[in-house]
Amino acid sequence: MDDADITLPEGFTRAGKGDAFAIGEITADAFRNDPFNRWLFGNYKGIRSLFHMQARRIYVPRGFVYSIGDQGAAMWMLPGGDASFSQMDYAAFALPTIWHCGLEAVRKGIKTGEAMEHAHPDFEHAYLFSIGVRPSQQGKGLGRKLIQPVLDACDRAGVRAYLENSNPANTGFYASCGFEPCGEIRPTSDAPPLVPMVREPRPL
Repeated sequence: MDDADITLPEGFTRAGKGDAFAIGEITADAFRNDPFNRWLFGNYKGIRSLFHMQARRIYVPRGFVYSIGDQGAAMWMLPGGDASFSQMDYAAFALPTIWHCGLEAVRKGIKTGEAMEHAHPDFEHAYLFSIGVRPSQQGKGLGRKLIQPVLDACDRAGVRAYLENSNPANTGFYASCGFEPCGEIRPTSDAPPLVPMVREPRPL
């Protein structure tokens, strides 16, 4: 399964290098009230910095990223892709996080990354790092439209999909798309849960 297996509907735009800023803005806005990210950073500036860095350095250049106008965006890493951080990526995360949020947020971020990596499955899968719709556009069915193109490609290729759910309010949405919880990730004892979820490919 690769880029060529995914068909984006009319109105969707595959993100290129010049779109990373817009993807970061959409995603940060969508996650501004996310309970796990609020615990991790404590303020919106930290959340915004993280999603900009992930869009710019990891997912736009290495993954499969697309948007619906300025309303919503999704960042995927397809099977065989590399979402790992280099030393420069860690620096790009740590320096603005220290500035906006303090050293404790960096400590939480490193522990979170380690816990997520430990729980990450070793079977072939498409990884949904983030899917988000701006708060002003939520409740219009855009989340379903955003997630479906890659899920359809997973079904055609017989490939699983995987994500970590950082907001219990989204559990029903992911379940309706075929994702099932498979444990819990808590990087520290006081952290809200991250819930890993797996979706088996559906028969065509």
